Amino acid sequence: MNRKLVAAATGALLAPVLVVVSPAGVASAHGYVNSPASRQAQCAQGTVPCGEIKYEPQSVEGPKGLRSCNGGNAQFAELNDDSKGWHASPVGTTATFTWTFTARHRTANYEYYVGGQKVADISGNNEQPPETVSHQVNLSGHTGRQTVLAVWNIADTANAFYACIDLQVG
Repeated sequence: MNRKLVAAATGALLAPVLVVVSPAGVASAHGYVNSPASRQAQCAQGTVPCGEIKYEPQSVEGPKGLRSCNGGNAQFAELNDDSKGWHASPVGTTATFTWTFTARHRTANYEYYVGGQKVADISGNNEQPPETVSHQVNLSGHTGRQTVLAVWNIADTANAFYACIDLQVG
């Protein structure tokens, strides 16, 4: 009888832990640009000191159509701070951007912007991407230090994922 009471008590103690832990794993999975290192990748790597984004670089999600590094997410506002000391990766007139996905949503398209100007629009063919996807983007006409906004538009929701990548173009 005592063993049954101990087992019941142990199960009752563990149940709340499982409820708390399980949803957190689901909420933090999507995608971001890891090469060249986006701002959230720099946070995750410890290149730049950051807040909560360092734990979930793949979670910069917001409504489609935004033009901000944080995807409109106030929790990640520091990604919009141009004075934070972001490392600018040197590239030529073209750059290859590699996305890493932790949840692979069907994809409408990928968009790349420099200074508010769209420089590339790549179809996702409404398909689920592999774990990584790379795009070569032409940056001619832009030189010096630039911030590229990369947007992954999801096909089956109203949301997109956002990443800013600081580059030294030339």
